[in-house]
Amino acid sequence: MSKPETPRKGPVLIELDDTPGVSPADAPPVPDIAAVDATGAAMQGAIGFAGRKGSRLARWFWSLLLAITGFVLSVAAHDFITGLIARQPVLGYAALGLVAAFTLVLLAIALKEWVAFVRLRRVDGLHRAAEAAIAHGDLAEARGVVTKLKGLYRGRDDTRWGLERLAERETDAFDVDTLFALTEREVLAPLDAAAVKEIEAAARQVAMVTAVVPIALADVVTALTANIRMIRRVADIYGGRSGVLGGWRLTRAVMAHLVATGAVAVGDDLIGSLAGGGMLSKLSRRFGEGVVNGALTARVGVAALEVCRPLPFGPKKRPGVSGIVKRALTGLFGK
Repeated sequence: MSKPETPRKGPVLIELDDTPGVSPADAPPVPDIAAVDATGAAMQGAIGFAGRKGSRLARWFWSLLLAITGFVLSVAAHDFITGLIARQPVLGYAALGLVAAFTLVLLAIALKEWVAFVRLRRVDGLHRAAEAAIAHGDLAEARGVVTKLKGLYRGRDDTRWGLERLAERETDAFDVDTLFALTEREVLAPLDAAAVKEIEAAARQVAMVTAVVPIALADVVTALTANIRMIRRVADIYGGRSGVLGGWRLTRAVMAHLVATGAVAVGDDLIGSLAGGGMLSKLSRRFGEGVVNGALTARVGVAALEVCRPLPFGPKKRPGVSGIVKRALTGLFGK
């Protein structure tokens, strides 16, 4: 009986055929990852929806539909309450009380919306008066604007110290630019910082939702609601508290301004570099779309600052979109 062979230790050599093999050097190079064409479709859709002009025919349609609906409901409620009073007086008067209470609530909502429109017009009037004072170089006009601005912010905790400082030093200003620069530094600087934080938060939210939620139209809805909420909060910070209708009107004004000026184009230097030059846009289309939508949201926020601020920005004091985007998106998708 033969002894079993002991296994050989060491490497196993496999002899190859004489046919030459393919060398790694002959393999084609790995192609570079092409940049994903990020277009910011969610923000483009939201801006297009909010910024488009409604036709006069559509306004007549909705106005008449609302009037007819209100008329029909009023007549139906009247017939219901009078018939109920005739059959069951107690229940009829209870229904009348409920309708009266509901009517009072509607009147309170309408009054609140009217006050919101008045505040928005007040801030817009201050902005226009400040622009006129700068154009005319009239110190008296500028002092009138500052007086109205102090009345707008009187009683607020976040501007009390700044108003006191302004009252102590405004007599030292002998020209329009100096007076407005002092007002910006003492009163509006903390409001500007708070408004920029709201813009950064909105840009971060839109970018994150676009990147992680693949559901169709979810990013458009999120972008639209986030931008509406951002614009309303910016208006609240500057004293132009807006209701539902006032907030929507303000949103449409901001979006229409962006569409008219072409400030939402993806092909410009800032948005174009974010869309095609970053590593995120090369690795994932969703990440690239998120970054671009965040940048467009920041651009909408800067436009809202210019619309809602009672004083126009001085030279070199307008917040930069690139800085806002950098602070908003730092750490969101990694370094």
